[in-house]
Amino acid sequence: MLVNGARAGYLDREMPNDPIITPAPPHQASASRPPTADSPSDQPAAPQAVAPQAVAPQAAEAQPAGPRATSPQPVAPQASEPNSSARDASALGVGFAVAAFTIWGMLPLYWNLLSGVPAFEVLLHRVLWSFVLAWGLVRIGGRPVHPPLGKRRYLLAAALLLGLNWFTYVFAISIGRVVDASLGYYINPLVNVLLGMVFFRERLSPLRWVALGFATAGVVYLGIEYGAVPWVSLILAFSFGFYGVIKKSLPGLPATHGMALELRYIAPVAAALVVYGVVRGDAVFLRDSVGMSLLLAAAGVATLMPLLLFAGAAKRIPLANVGFLQYIAPTIMLAIGVLILGEPFTLQRLPGFAAVWVALLLYSISSVPRAPRGSRPGAAPERRTREAVTRAFKSEG
Repeated sequence: MLVNGARAGYLDREMPNDPIITPAPPHQASASRPPTADSPSDQPAAPQAVAPQAVAPQAAEAQPAGPRATSPQPVAPQASEPNSSARDASALGVGFAVAAFTIWGMLPLYWNLLSGVPAFEVLLHRVLWSFVLAWGLVRIGGRPVHPPLGKRRYLLAAALLLGLNWFTYVFAISIGRVVDASLGYYINPLVNVLLGMVFFRERLSPLRWVALGFATAGVVYLGIEYGAVPWVSLILAFSFGFYGVIKKSLPGLPATHGMALELRYIAPVAAALVVYGVVRGDAVFLRDSVGMSLLLAAAGVATLMPLLLFAGAAKRIPLANVGFLQYIAPTIMLAIGVLILGEPFTLQRLPGFAAVWVALLLYSISSVPRAPRGSRPGAAPERRTREAVTRAFKSEG
């Protein structure tokens, strides 16, 4: 749609409108077309002593300002116009990505408001209301919600992994482990690289091997420093990593559509358990304050809003740029955990986190796309612009 709109913009801005040519009286017909060598002219001939180069400017000045009767010549569009449209779309995509990762990074503050609610009950409401909101948005859009043929078990596995990730995240915040949660999302891109190599036989560059080595050393160091395996970080990283592996095996679906299909398998169980807790009087929902019940019901909005923003960003900017921006979320989590929630971040932890940050820097450098050897900078965009203009003029002809 964006390509068609840009192409239409080329023609609307640069192609002059064809004027409506009405029959001219006989005494004006000769004035409306220039004399040629093959057809006589009713106008007196120009003096032979005057060079044609001197007559042409005078004739151009004598022409009226109204529309010409001759067919207009196509004018090539300025290269800056399509580039400005691309810049606008890229800027909008970057804005969507920054907003999405900022919301994800600030979610610990939201879940901390629900720290008095058992983590499992928070998970039930997050699953239930996310499904209700996603299903409603899909139905409003007029799209049928049917699972792809032969992919039901993949959707069920994706839903279970998503539930495990959500529960671990909420539980970690409720027990004061936001810093560990941020570490899990720091190492998640590197876990994705590892799983891609194992399941899809993706080859790693030497720089990415070095990045994996730094990340592994950082996690091992933190495990030794903690005196225990950093299970929060590893569960968050690997559950979301395996979720990505399953999503790669599914056909491309819009973000809201995919979540509606995944959660449909566990949302009925979540709804039944919520009703059971309310009937027994054990649940916080509808028994505590109205504000607490509204916070639980708003879990669906808190879940889907950044997801929709992320989907809008992924359509407008390269995934490499998204990869750079994704570190906004764990950085905000780390700052919230240390500066607002008061979690300890001792100097003994710093080497482990520093090793992970070095790994992320190397991974980001390895993800920068490189131009083919011997290519001239800017040649590809110019060629694409020239080809687009040529196709537009041919289609008009």
